[in-house]
Amino acid sequence: MTDFTRYGIYYLPAGELADFGARWLGWDLRSGERVEQGDLPALGSRLAEVTERPRKYGFHATLKPPFALAEGQGEAELSEAVAGLAARLSPVAIERLKPTRLGRFLALVPEGASDGLRALAGACVRELDPFRASPGEAELLRRRARGLTPPQEAHLARWGYPYVMEEFRFHMTLTGPVGPEEAAAVEQALAEALPPLPEPFLLEAVSLVGERPDGMFQEIRRHALGGSTATLPEAGRVRG
Repeated sequence: MTDFTRYGIYYLPAGELADFGARWLGWDLRSGERVEQGDLPALGSRLAEVTERPRKYGFHATLKPPFALAEGQGEAELSEAVAGLAARLSPVAIERLKPTRLGRFLALVPEGASDGLRALAGACVRELDPFRASPGEAELLRRRARGLTPPQEAHLARWGYPYVMEEFRFHMTLTGPVGPEEAAAVEQALAEALPPLPEPFLLEAVSLVGERPDGMFQEIRRHALGGSTATLPEAGRVRG
């Protein structure tokens, strides 16, 4: 068993989108192995540099941010708790995912209502919180150095991370920070590489992931969401 230093709950896509994410970032979360990125005409050899920052985390959306285990808690108990929680949670349907600039980063983000995503992430944060060790003073200072709103400060104190609950924004990071001119080239490369995305887009599983001693994250176990079937967006609101 790998000696993981931190654990998190991620959404990991499956199929073509997962394969794309592994090739794009150069890291496969599912297998815990590096992947040859190759060159894209719009970016050439710059792809490796553009994706260096998110590579260690792999292609994912964070539901419960990475945390160290609290004293007295173990991976086996955490894995059992994640399995039990997933069995109670329902799949979540969104209208679609689309590439979007988030400040200086590019990511896949949902279009349309995202209340279901926020509820799913909130349940993971709340229900698994007993397994989380409190962050150290250095981590708290690092978070606060970015400038937090009062609600974000309250979440940091209560949940160990500022961007949870109503502050949560579902996103699947594609790059590190890029300038406006390079962002256009990245968007062109994405258009070349990104497979067709289903509409609506259905999230049907969550994954327990771990951070290895080398700093790279990998999937430990995937759990299907076993609650009642998600309600799909109305057909008239979904583009063909």
